[in-house]
Amino acid sequence: MTTHPAPKPHVHGHGHGGGHAHAHRRSVALFGGTFDPVHAAHIAVAQAAQKRFHLDAIYFVPSSRPPHKAKPALTPFLHRYAMVALACGGHANFHPSLAEAPDGAAPHVFYTYDTVRRFHREHPDDHLYFILGADQFLEIPTWKNYEALLDSCDFIIASRPGFRLDALRLVIPPEMLGRTHGHDAQKIALRKSAVHLLTTVSSHISSTEVRHRLERGQTIRGLVPALVEEYILGQALYR
Repeated sequence: MTTHPAPKPHVHGHGHGGGHAHAHRRSVALFGGTFDPVHAAHIAVAQAAQKRFHLDAIYFVPSSRPPHKAKPALTPFLHRYAMVALACGGHANFHPSLAEAPDGAAPHVFYTYDTVRRFHREHPDDHLYFILGADQFLEIPTWKNYEALLDSCDFIIASRPGFRLDALRLVIPPEMLGRTHGHDAQKIALRKSAVHLLTTVSSHISSTEVRHRLERGQTIRGLVPALVEEYILGQALYR
């Protein structure tokens, strides 16, 4: 796999750092996904994560061509990025990111490990989290350089109804587990990082459900942010 520089607008950290020393170390999260489309539960998860972990910024990173999706066709990146930008618009610390934007005609396969590594390179002083869903985390042993990825940042796992922290522990190599100080029922300490289970948001909304409702001509009001709904209907997406 080859990496290439991604376009810079709305990528990371504008207005912060700028070469000046700050006493405050930023806490920042990358929220990766296909966002096909971004929906209300994505925003609720980001809000809950921001509140619990005092995040200074959350970057929504739409995937160009994720390696783990067998789905043959994603909605074009431009539409998915536009919807994410609209969803972030009403939230001061939410930012759409072009970190995995396609470069040229052929879709590029991006790996989370490379995206995280690049963010560390560009923002070495930030405390970095990566937000993803519980089912995605259960597949992490199939990801590129997953042990190095687990070492490289903290994870915030969006729970779903009936999900237990023990299920996350089962996919982490035992040698990567760290010492636990005290008891936190929503945290797994790793040797260099931690995995946190976010249980305050538990939603049944999914992008698949939104697409299916649109295919059947049903309303999606309340399932996606209002501006995203306007965009989807205006562009006649998912028909």
